[in-house]
Amino acid sequence: MKMKRRRFFQGSAAFAAAGLSGCATTGSPGAARTPFVVSGSTIPVAGADMAFPVRRIYCIGRNYRAHSIEMGSDPNREPPFFFQKPTDAIQFVAPGTVGAHPYPSLTKNYHYEVELVAAIGRGGRDIPVASALDHVWGYTLGLDMTRRDLQRAMGDQKKPWEIGKSFDHSAVLGPLHPAGQIGHFRDGAIWLKVNGQTKQNANLNQMIWSVAEQISHLSQANELFPGDIIYSGTPENVGPVVRGDLIEIHIDKLPNLQVRIV
Repeated sequence: MKMKRRRFFQGSAAFAAAGLSGCATTGSPGAARTPFVVSGSTIPVAGADMAFPVRRIYCIGRNYRAHSIEMGSDPNREPPFFFQKPTDAIQFVAPGTVGAHPYPSLTKNYHYEVELVAAIGRGGRDIPVASALDHVWGYTLGLDMTRRDLQRAMGDQKKPWEIGKSFDHSAVLGPLHPAGQIGHFRDGAIWLKVNGQTKQNANLNQMIWSVAEQISHLSQANELFPGDIIYSGTPENVGPVVRGDLIEIHIDKLPNLQVRIV
């Protein structure tokens, strides 16, 4: 009996060690069997038979002065801060189409936020601002959709407001355009319309922290890798939408994107 128990515990220890080792690896495909397959998230590349694999989605908060003020913050004192969305929150919308965007559960105050999105093609840590744009593979435009009532309720309780930002279909975006073809974005119009009426209207040069500065700050907190994307902040006049509303967004040099709330 003692021998059987010893063999059992030895086997259990070996199994646990193997399991812990497996959890710790970032793994090469085929290294170990998995109980199911989890598909990766990708973004189509404009004009090419290619897709950009997404590793992480970073978002900067309150990065336009007027929006920072309307959210109750002081833009002159606040350092940049970031949150993340899950990669499977991506909803791709092709130019020239109208994406069907589902109104999410649990909210009664669903907000739009138009943003420039930068995609990282070369990683690094402690990246200098002067060379940060060398790490950008491409750009697109997107919507950081927000369950505002849930975000505010969590903030009032001093709890993480992930539930207001990180949910299914909350990261709407269009195809990626390589920076080598389209260039970088230091200025240019950015606007959003709801049912044809302009709601947000600003210039990219009004960002408090530029894309290069965002990359530099992020790389001090986390090593960046190819496949990371960054939502670079939204202008003022965010607001609610309801089922049936048509949202159209624009950034100079990029094709417009449209979704209807369903």
